[in-house]
Amino acid sequence: MSYWRAILLGLVQGLTEFLPISSSGHLSVFQYFMGNSGDDVLLFNVLLHIGTLAAVFICFRQTIWHLIQEAIAFLRDIIKGEYSFKTIKEDFRSLNDKRKMLIYFVISCVPLLFMLLPAGGGESVMDKLSVFSTDDRILAEGVCFLLTGVILILGALRAKNIRKYRKMDALTAFFVGVAQLFAAAFPGVSRSGSTISAGLLCGVSKKYMVQYSFILGIPAIIAANLSEMKDAIDMGSTLAVGPTIVGVLVAAVSGVAAIVLLRWILKKDIFQYFGYYCIAMGVFCLGATLVSSLNG
Repeated sequence: MSYWRAILLGLVQGLTEFLPISSSGHLSVFQYFMGNSGDDVLLFNVLLHIGTLAAVFICFRQTIWHLIQEAIAFLRDIIKGEYSFKTIKEDFRSLNDKRKMLIYFVISCVPLLFMLLPAGGGESVMDKLSVFSTDDRILAEGVCFLLTGVILILGALRAKNIRKYRKMDALTAFFVGVAQLFAAAFPGVSRSGSTISAGLLCGVSKKYMVQYSFILGIPAIIAANLSEMKDAIDMGSTLAVGPTIVGVLVAAVSGVAAIVLLRWILKKDIFQYFGYYCIAMGVFCLGATLVSSLNG
C-alpha cells in the first residue's frame, strides 16, 4: 500500500461514509480499478472505518457524552428498581428525549442481529454476504448503487412534502434499523443515506435524522469492524504502518468535512442530487461489468 493510494482511499472513505453515497461501494469500485480487490484489503478498510468513527465523535461529542451519561443514569435507575419493561412501556411519554433516543437506538439495532444468525458451514449470514465486498467484480455494487439512488430520491421528495414533522417512534426506529441492515449487508447501499431516507419517509425531520443516523452507526460500525478485523487477522493480513496511519488520519479529517457539508446540503433541499449521482454510479458499474464480461 503506497502513500498516495492510502491518501486516496482515506479520502474516499471519509467523504463517502457520511455523504449518502456508500463508502463500501466506492471503496470496492476504487479498489477494483486500482487492482486491490480481494481479502488483502479487508484490514485496511476496517482501519479506515476507525478514522471515520473518530469524525463522528468529534462532530457529535456533546450529544454522545450526554447519551453516555443518560445511559449510565438509566441503568442505575433500572438496578434500583425504579424502571422495568412494564413501567417503561406505560410511562414512555414521561421519559426525557435522551432516554427515548437510547431506547430507539436499541430498537434500530435489533435487525442487525439477523447478520449473526448461522448460515451453515460454521459461518454466519455476515460471513456469507462478505463475498460481495471481497470478490473481483462490481456487479452487486452497481445494483446497490441504483437502489440507493431510488431511496435517496424518494426520501428527498417526501421531505419536501412534509408539512408537520413527526417525532421518532418505535416503529420508525425499527424501519430505520432494517434500512441499516441492508446497508451493512451490501456494498453500494449507503448506511447514512438509507437510514436518513427511512426516517424522512416516515415524516421525521432531516435535522433529527442526520444526528440519529450518525450516532446509530457507531455500534453498528464497531461490531462489523470487530468481526472483519478478526477475519483479517485470521487470514494473516499485514499492512505498512506509515501509509495506514496516513490513510486513517485522512479518513478522519475528510469525515469531519463531509458531516459539515451534509448538514449544509440538507438545509438547501438538494438531497435528491445524491440520488442522481448514485444512479449514475450504478449505471457505470453495470456498464464496466458488461464490458469486462465481453472482453473475457
